[in-house]
Amino acid sequence: MKKLLLAVLLVVTPVAYAEVPPLVDENEPQITIFHEQDKTYYEYRVNGQLQEIKVVPKNGKEYYLVPAPGDGAFIRHEESQMLIPKWVLFRW
Repeated sequence: MKKLLLAVLLVVTPVAYAEVPPLVDENEPQITIFHEQDKTYYEYRVNGQLQEIKVVPKNGKEYYLVPAPGDGAFIRHEESQMLIPKWVLFRW
């Protein structure tokens, strides 16, 4: 009798579902990292559009490439043009 009651309760009781948020927020920048010869490139995209490329050469100072309006060329900058929080907690 107890087994029958338990089986009925399991069938009748609604199942609770947890809503899982998406892993990728479309409003946050997506960063793609790739290496080519003696440089490392970091592509920053927001909503699928390329915003800037950070270039880190093996020797020398890093710089940024920002797409120029209209013609598909890039403009070189010494500092990032994006407003992304950047905190340095420790530096060795």
